[in-house]
Amino acid sequence: MSSLGTIMVLISIILFVYWGVRLFKHQSRKRLGWSALILLILGVVIASPTDDHSASKSTNEQSSSRAELKSSSSSSSHATKTVHQGTKPQARQSETHSSASVLNKLVSYTSNQSAGPTGNYYWHVGKAHLTGFGSLANGQARFTADSQQRPATARAKLTYQEYASSKGGRQGDPLEPYAWPSQNPIVAISYAATGRTYHGYLWNRSHSIGDSLLGAKSYTSVNNFTTGTRPQNVGADQDGGMRYGEETVENYWSSHPGTHQIVEYQTTPIYQGNESLPRGSLVDIKSSDGTINTEIAVINDAEGIKINYNTGANNAKPYHRANSTTYRQPATTSKSTQSSSAAGSHATTSGKWHVAKSGYVFVSQSNKYYTRVTNPGNYTCEPKAKAQSDGATEAIRGNEYAQP
Repeated sequence: MSSLGTIMVLISIILFVYWGVRLFKHQSRKRLGWSALILLILGVVIASPTDDHSASKSTNEQSSSRAELKSSSSSSSHATKTVHQGTKPQARQSETHSSASVLNKLVSYTSNQSAGPTGNYYWHVGKAHLTGFGSLANGQARFTADSQQRPATARAKLTYQEYASSKGGRQGDPLEPYAWPSQNPIVAISYAATGRTYHGYLWNRSHSIGDSLLGAKSYTSVNNFTTGTRPQNVGADQDGGMRYGEETVENYWSSHPGTHQIVEYQTTPIYQGNESLPRGSLVDIKSSDGTINTEIAVINDAEGIKINYNTGANNAKPYHRANSTTYRQPATTSKSTQSSSAAGSHATTSGKWHVAKSGYVFVSQSNKYYTRVTNPGNYTCEPKAKAQSDGATEAIRGNEYAQP
């Protein structure tokens, strides 16, 4: 209500009162009554809000509402943008947390000389977390070292061609890894998962990306090798440990012969603090068609053997078989001659090859057996049944010196 209208209404009320008093005293004037009535009507009309005023108020309210809505929307958008921008750091934190979680488990398993939840020296972590592949072309590999010159992440964009080229034999000789132990004892490792016992060298020069996947390129850098126990390399059944990841890709290539798909393969050794030897490795594998998408943790220890991961020292008891020519470093001439003589009665020759007679095999220092070799002095020739009962397994792949 406006101030002018209010005043006019008050004046009209006063005039009505005055007119009423004069009417009571019989001194009423009709003109005074009409004046008061007219003044009252005008005051009420002026005092009442007009349509324009209501419309203006409504417009102002709507404008204010829109401003509030815009402000709210902007605030919401900013919050959403902030969350979105925070996604990548959170993802990186998640990956870091995942690696830390894996390290904690690796430390626990290795401290307890455990083969892990599968009993085969590996377990599945989840989906692959791949990094640094943008600058790699198909068929290329990159091997890195950390600030302590320890082997770090190895990456490769694998193609079917490397796999096809490496079939039938090894493409090179393993390189000596960083902090390779000065002692590599012949040991006995009993596997709870299989009930079998391995007899052979404790340490292997373990590929981060294997020969069967990368061929000759897998031998181009010492940073593609770590000091791994025998079960870290092949597990309890020859299909575990690092071998499990390799076979995952080999099986993919076998089921996709000649394919143009690629496989991104990444192995990261996991160290505790400044230790020289890794407690294990994270292996991330993803095929371009999505058939493979997995992250595997591999455990670097051996059941029943306590290992110092700074020096490689361990409490394994050296193992000696009745036949002392089995499992040794390169033999002397006299031992080689003795071993060759022993093999001679159970083998024949064919060119450069010494071929085991039916029912016999040549057993290597790494507890693999072959049917023919070029240097029998580096093997023992024994009944196949005995070799198997002692834990030896048939070699899957051969080379220029030995063939399955």
